[in-house]
Amino acid sequence: MYVCICHAITEKDIQQAVGKGVSSIARLSELTMLGTQCGHCTKHADQVLNQCTGKSS
Repeated sequence: MYVCICHAITEKDIQQAVGKGVSSIARLSELTMLGTQCGHCTKHADQVLNQCTGKSS
């Protein structure tokens, strides 16, 4: 499922980034540009990132 339509970032992309050591939205944004255009994706991206890292929302 797409998380960021503007930059075509999917849940799988976030999972792969976590597998490479990404653990914050800030770092994910640096690597993928997620949330840098309209910003509507950041809440969902944070939820997916938290699920992948085992952090609570």
